[in-house]
Amino acid sequence: MLKQRTLKSLIRATGVGLHSGVKVNLVLRPAAPHTGVVFRRVDLDPPVDLVTDPNAVVDTRLCSGLARGDVKVATIEHLMSALAGLGVDNVYVDVDAPEIPILDGSAGPFVFLLQSAGIEEQNAPKKFVRVKKRVEVREGDKWARLDPYDGFRLDFSIEFNHPAIDRTGTSVSVDFASQSYIKEVARARTFGFVQEVEYMRANGLALGGSLDNAIVMDEYRVLNADGLRFADEFAKHKVLDAIGDLYIVGHPLLAAFSAHKSGHALNNELLRAMLADANSWEFATFEQAESAPPGVAGLFDLQLA
Repeated sequence: MLKQRTLKSLIRATGVGLHSGVKVNLVLRPAAPHTGVVFRRVDLDPPVDLVTDPNAVVDTRLCSGLARGDVKVATIEHLMSALAGLGVDNVYVDVDAPEIPILDGSAGPFVFLLQSAGIEEQNAPKKFVRVKKRVEVREGDKWARLDPYDGFRLDFSIEFNHPAIDRTGTSVSVDFASQSYIKEVARARTFGFVQEVEYMRANGLALGGSLDNAIVMDEYRVLNADGLRFADEFAKHKVLDAIGDLYIVGHPLLAAFSAHKSGHALNNELLRAMLADANSWEFATFEQAESAPPGVAGLFDLQLA
């Protein structure tokens, strides 16, 4: 049986919120089978749980966030991406602020935290969402779609008309049957432009942004002294975000995701469109791990500690 996974032990981290600029304490804790990913605002009395659900997503301007009534947790996509990439099904995410810390702007530090806590299998079948027919959403020249696929593949293209980005790879294809999330995707950082900072900060965004947690560009070049981590880091970060956004559905996908210029809002709209069409998807489990599609039995290249 291909089994669900959780953490072996709890682990803590402290960082700053990218948009709020406030200090954030984060604790990741093991959870029972069928719990899913649950964010808990422990700074409130009593604490409030926010379960990952595409219909609870808000604040898709520059991140993905969840809301339950007036309570929110923003910027969850990088942590969600790491959880998906390492095949973690069940975990409590305790946070004492309305935003997950940005750390270095990628999913890499979250991968390190999860590996440090250790990951263990649970005696319950891992449940996938298998896409049965094409689902597509469009907004002008932007689009995103899901197609049936025996595995998990992502194809993403970007278009920014900026010299620093145009000189890099602007399209990425990742198939986890043959490629590693940890090596190929996790370390790709978020990015932004100096000329947008004043506008964003006037609107309460990017208050915690810096060269330590983002790739920053002026009109011509990358300002980070260490340059890029990948030749196609901009496009790869969009893939990283998409993996996290899609995992908000609550289960790993068996599908091919394709997108052009998509972002958090369109990724979420795609999930909602899929869920609204009961004929477009089904749940799937695998009684024999060997019968699972390539790349998902081990949930990419993770070795259980």
